[in-house]
Amino acid sequence: MITLAFETSCDETSVAVLNNDKVLSNVILSQLFHSEFGGVVPEIASREHLNKIVELTENAVSESGITINDVDLIAATSEPGLIGALLIGLNYAKSIAVSLRKPFVPVNHIQAHIYSSFITDNKPEFPFISLIVSGGHTLLIHVKDFFEHEILGTTIDDAAGEAFDKVAKMLELGYPGGPIIDKLAENGNAQFHKFPLANIKNHPYDFSFSGIKTSVLYFLREIDYFNNLSGNLREDICASFQYAVIESLYRKTLKASKEFNIKKISISGGVSANSYLKEKFKCLEKSGFSIYIPSIQYTTDNAGMIGITAYYKYKFATDKSYFQNKSFSAKAVPRIDFTTF
Repeated sequence: MITLAFETSCDETSVAVLNNDKVLSNVILSQLFHSEFGGVVPEIASREHLNKIVELTENAVSESGITINDVDLIAATSEPGLIGALLIGLNYAKSIAVSLRKPFVPVNHIQAHIYSSFITDNKPEFPFISLIVSGGHTLLIHVKDFFEHEILGTTIDDAAGEAFDKVAKMLELGYPGGPIIDKLAENGNAQFHKFPLANIKNHPYDFSFSGIKTSVLYFLREIDYFNNLSGNLREDICASFQYAVIESLYRKTLKASKEFNIKKISISGGVSANSYLKEKFKCLEKSGFSIYIPSIQYTTDNAGMIGITAYYKYKFATDKSYFQNKSFSAKAVPRIDFTTF
């Protein structure tokens, strides 16, 4: 089955072609020009999607080695995201589905992050703990089976990626902040300053990063940062801040792993590319844990993860026997919302 998938939820325009659950092409165009605004401008993002989506579709189809008439299934991100940006991908994908008279499957962006770990041959086995960390979302999920998810915790304010961006802005490092802070932190002392780790009463798996962000702001004022910037001060602050954010993610994920007696952990979303986060979680493998982190092209917003999720959803609706011979189970049959034109 050939799937043509689209992702336009924020500031990446992405088109992918898959053969069953194997990605043949995954074209991503990041709108880097938003850096001059210090963040994503929704209307400009939507217009850029509109300007580039046809060209990227042609590129993805060409790179995959198939023709548009070979496509069996069309998919696009339906939620969550910037409404204008989502509509570009959704309407374009539906128009192709209409013209080809092929089924269309809407895909939840967060759900797709869970299944981004299934793109590789080393797929997670159920059940597993899924930590999703991106610019707009931070969630801890107990994944019991295909499309059987229990959300254990989420952020009550800023997402982890947002905190990186906002602290980078305070330090005048540019946007997006995650990669810049990660790079500077390599030469910094993580124990230079202790920033707070939030614990929410009666909600042990919920996250909060606004306190860390505010603590950084107050600390910069306290030391008169810009008038006393010297030596490794910037690197030390980045390392200390990064330590606090990753430590919060790590501790809560490990707590869930121990409570549910699950030693399989999947980490996805843009922040999963952070070098310290990967190092921290990979160390658990020495204790018998299995850690699954997608390759970097599937960590940020991408159509490959949309396509594989759509493929699995369609198979659930039309051919449940497909899962019987797989190493993973499929006890739960989800509500499928797809349209055949």
